[in-house]
Amino acid sequence: MENTTWSLDPAHSEVQFKIKHLVISTVTGTFKVFGGSVVSNGEDFENSTINFSIDTNSIDTNQADRDGHLKSDDFFASEKYPTINFSSTAIVKVSETEFKLTGDLTIRDITKSVTLDAELGGIMVDPYGNTKVGFEVNGKINRKDFGLTWSAVTEAGGVVVSDEVKLHINVQFAKQQ
Repeated sequence: MENTTWSLDPAHSEVQFKIKHLVISTVTGTFKVFGGSVVSNGEDFENSTINFSIDTNSIDTNQADRDGHLKSDDFFASEKYPTINFSSTAIVKVSETEFKLTGDLTIRDITKSVTLDAELGGIMVDPYGNTKVGFEVNGKINRKDFGLTWSAVTEAGGVVVSDEVKLHINVQFAKQQ
């Protein structure tokens, strides 16, 4: 079967992260600008190739001051490192709808291999005749592995920001003709 290219549909996709603050509550953030593609063997996504890029300057935690801090050199250094990139190295089918997605994640020019859980939501033709596929991707990374090492301690000795970051990504791709 021939390779099929799928392009990200940003209007029906979202990239979120969650991180503990003061180890007592969770802060959720999103990235508003991102893009990507999948090259598959028809509608079989095992062993596909995925490339995904996120604009670090598009971070939104619903607090302008915090967003500014996250864009600064303490975290993403958005001026120097404007993108987060992911390139798959392996996609293994675990069940009919579940995959293990392994790839190279690059943040601040530091690349590490990560494995994420991906669930195929399905394939559907939209009202305009476009074939779409949806995935929900979840995983965890350690922010310090990628040079996001800023830290502070409260007067009581508590950590302000945890090292573990939970990723939650819902993406929809359109089949290219």
